[in-house]
Amino acid sequence: MSEVGEANTEASSLHLKEDVDRAIELLKKLQSKGNMPGEKLQKLQAVLESDFFGTVRQVYENVYNTVDSQGSPEAVAGATAKATVAAFAASEGYAHPRIVELPKTDGGLGFNIMGGNDPETPIYVSRIIPDGVADRNGGLRRGDELLAVNGISVEKLRHEDVVVQLKKTESSVKMVVKYNPQVLEEMESQFDQHRQNSQRRSQRKSQPSTSSNK
Repeated sequence: MSEVGEANTEASSLHLKEDVDRAIELLKKLQSKGNMPGEKLQKLQAVLESDFFGTVRQVYENVYNTVDSQGSPEAVAGATAKATVAAFAASEGYAHPRIVELPKTDGGLGFNIMGGNDPETPIYVSRIIPDGVADRNGGLRRGDELLAVNGISVEKLRHEDVVVQLKKTESSVKMVVKYNPQVLEEMESQFDQHRQNSQRRSQRKSQPSTSSNK
C-alpha cells in the first residue's frame, strides 16, 4: 500500500521549472527574429529568470502538491494561487517565503526550534548546530520562521506537534520558511526574563526565614 501511495504522490506532483525554461527559450527566439518589441520581451525574460520569481514558483509548487486535489484542475490551480499570494502578503515588510529542503540523517536535522507554546506563537529556528545538516546545507538561518513542513502548515501548531512533523519523514524534510529575526529576539528576551524571575523566586523560597528575639 505504501508503494502505491508514493507512486500517486509522485504522479500528482507539480514541477514548473521545465515549463519556465521553455518559455525563456521561446522569448529568446522571438527576440532574435525581431518581430516583436525587444524591450518588453527582455523585461519579461528578466522576470522569469529572477530569484524572486524562482521563489514564487517553488512556493506555488509546494502549495499545489498539498492542496485537496478532488476538485477540477482549474479549482486546484485557483486555490493554489490564492494560498501563494496569501503567503507572500503575510510576509509583507519581511523577507519573502522560501523553500529549504534538508536530508534526514541519523544525526537529526541540525537545528533547534523555539516557540509554539500556544497556537498564536510562531515557531522559529533558534539555533543552527555547527557542522550539522542544516549548517552544511546553508539554506536555513537562525531567525527563520517555519510556515510549513512537508506540505503541512505549522503556523497554528504547538511546539511538540511541529517536532512530530519534523521527525516523521524518512528521507528529507521540505520546509517553507521566512526570515524574521526581530520576533525571535523578542521571544528570547521574554524567555530570559521569565527564567530570571523564576530563579529569583526559587532563591527566595530556599532562603531560611529569620526572626529577631525581643
